[in-house]
Amino acid sequence: MILAVASGKGGTGKTTVAVNLARVVPDVQLLDCDVEAPNVHLFLNPQINKTVPVTIPVPKVDESKCDYCGICKDVCQYNAIIVGKETVLTFPELCHGCGGCSRFCPTGAIEEEDRKIGVVHIGNADGIDVVWGLLDVGEPMAVPIIRKVKEYVDPALNPILDAPPGTSCPVVESVRDADYCILVTEPTPFGLNDLELAALTCRQLGVPAGVVVNRAGIGDSGIEEFCRRENFPLLMEIPYERRIAEAYSRGELLVDAFPDLKERFVDLARAVGMGGAS
Repeated sequence: MILAVASGKGGTGKTTVAVNLARVVPDVQLLDCDVEAPNVHLFLNPQINKTVPVTIPVPKVDESKCDYCGICKDVCQYNAIIVGKETVLTFPELCHGCGGCSRFCPTGAIEEEDRKIGVVHIGNADGIDVVWGLLDVGEPMAVPIIRKVKEYVDPALNPILDAPPGTSCPVVESVRDADYCILVTEPTPFGLNDLELAALTCRQLGVPAGVVVNRAGIGDSGIEEFCRRENFPLLMEIPYERRIAEAYSRGELLVDAFPDLKERFVDLARAVGMGGAS
């Protein structure tokens, strides 16, 4: 199965859940789709075997062929191309690579050229296949990098996708093909609000989901009440304890540091259908 781990807000412990699950699931593949701030590799320290550049096609205008009709400008929904009386300006950082401008140019004045926006790294860490994307600094579009990361999903393994936080386009792209999604939250008003948004996103995508509560014990019962009311299973709680925070700050995996937490993650893996967890 393909499992996504997501959250309505950042800082809830989404990556903590993803990397610890990956440690207890056999034949696993961990793919970091949080390409603006990937950190799975910081916990696992994989050996990089391959790095692949990610590009998008952007317009290149031959003004000797251009009659400045403005069709390309009208086609572009992102204001990435502007046509004046005697010149054409392109803004590659706004281009979404749809190809509409070159497709509809009546004089054939527009060709496409590749523009690099990031990279994808492929590696291995103690038997865990690790793939993570990294968006170049200053680039606005994470989705093409996420799509490239997902090209490396191996159906022969147990892929775990660590999604970006929130409910915007990068999250939708990360979660949409998953068989199940774990929503990680915290028992606070902010956590509940963003969990409700993330849960709605999963329902609209048709992806079944369950909830993991991190830092359990610091807030109120709002998360539990939401799960009962909306029929989302409460899969696991990670307690709010100093020992856990200290292990995290050292970059340690919880399942390696604490046998009792390892058992909880094994139970979590089995609960979401990743058989053979140990």
